[in-house]
Amino acid sequence: MNITLDELDQWLASPSEDEHLEFKEAKNQFDTNKLYDYCVALANEGGGKLVLGVTDKRPRRVVGSQAFLNTGDIATKILERLHFRVDVTALAHPTGRVVVFAIPPRPHGEARHHDGRYVMRSGDSLVPMSPDQLRRIHDEGKPDWSMRPARETCSADNVIALLDAQTYFELMHQPYPANRDGVLSQFEHEQFIVRRGATWTINNLGAILFAKKLDAFDLLARKAPRVIVYEGTGKLNTRIDRPGGFGYAVGFKNLVAFISQNTTRNEAIEQALRREVKMYPELAIRELVANALIHQDFDQSGSSVMFELYDDRFELSNPGEPTVPTSRFIDRNRSRNERVADVMRRLGMCEEKGSGIDRVIAEVEVYQLPAPDFRIAGDQTSVVLFAPKPFESMDGEERVRAAYQHASLRYVMNQRLTNQSLRERFKLPDSKAETMSRVIRDAIDARQIKPDDPTSGSKRFAKYVPFWA
Repeated sequence: MNITLDELDQWLASPSEDEHLEFKEAKNQFDTNKLYDYCVALANEGGGKLVLGVTDKRPRRVVGSQAFLNTGDIATKILERLHFRVDVTALAHPTGRVVVFAIPPRPHGEARHHDGRYVMRSGDSLVPMSPDQLRRIHDEGKPDWSMRPARETCSADNVIALLDAQTYFELMHQPYPANRDGVLSQFEHEQFIVRRGATWTINNLGAILFAKKLDAFDLLARKAPRVIVYEGTGKLNTRIDRPGGFGYAVGFKNLVAFISQNTTRNEAIEQALRREVKMYPELAIRELVANALIHQDFDQSGSSVMFELYDDRFELSNPGEPTVPTSRFIDRNRSRNERVADVMRRLGMCEEKGSGIDRVIAEVEVYQLPAPDFRIAGDQTSVVLFAPKPFESMDGEERVRAAYQHASLRYVMNQRLTNQSLRERFKLPDSKAETMSRVIRDAIDARQIKPDDPTSGSKRFAKYVPFWA
């Protein structure tokens, strides 16, 4: 593979390291075992370039590397150890020698490993791949979950009895067909069902969305969402524990309404009249509920989507690790279950692709709520919405998280975080400008945001962007 200095200059100018570029200074040497691990990690992430002799922090510059002076020898060693070929090129850059390892992507359905270790990149480190990630790779050759059979050898009458066709056509704003064949034809077109000779097979896609009763499908009964309402801020006293029974599309509206109705409410006095105010914006609840249903790992057994309501927070969790880092939920979207997501979008149950979590953050800011917390716990992904809390009661971590999310939201809107915009986010007066400056400094120190223009000496008019911008 011929790599030119022009290509190297383009990599140096790229905004940040991405899925396909990894820079290391390695001025004098680079550990061979670490090299093998990086080859494996980049291969598992779709292939890429490991570049030695370049700083990994912006502004990126060539510092030169004396590692692996015999490029042919190290290429042979990689092939012998990892059993796949990596092209190694040494470039004579004007400011130093640069070594580029061009790593090919892994084969479909196969994960690369080094001595039995399956690794991936996480920030500046290498970490073991989770069982969830490995399973997704190994399952690539299998049929998509949504296309697997949920119930076979169904008659036409069985299909109509098991799936709620009325709700489908109402949500699609289409007239109900004049006869049963019209319903079957549309469901077949949507791939909810498949004809098998004289009978029909109901796919998981049709059942999980439009089942009149999920427990009519043996393998889907545990996929029903569950809502638990607790008394207080802990799990000791349960007030309501209600599992869902309908397909996601059939029960979605009532699910969101039930959650919204059971959120703790504040009482406000206005002109001697008492009114109740919902603690969380319904649009945010709706979007987060849809995301939890859509992005779960359907192949994970023994767990379901959970919605837990406490006096001071609302927690949503779904099986499976996210397909993008939690810090990038605002600006990235990569659905694990694209067919399910597509149908739910067309039914109007969630925002268009890529505009979901940013809408949640926008609503949270309007409602003056603390910043949501996106978490990975074991093999589950969780989101926590917090009850209103004054700025003075927020700890440093909450303030930094709010600053980062504010910077990310403004960035995707082609705007920038400023001291003023952050004060407006917290509804604080101009007199709190120094307080906001401290929050901004803390967020920079935590590497969550950075100056939009590092060369600017102005603090008063400084603008900031998220760390990945």
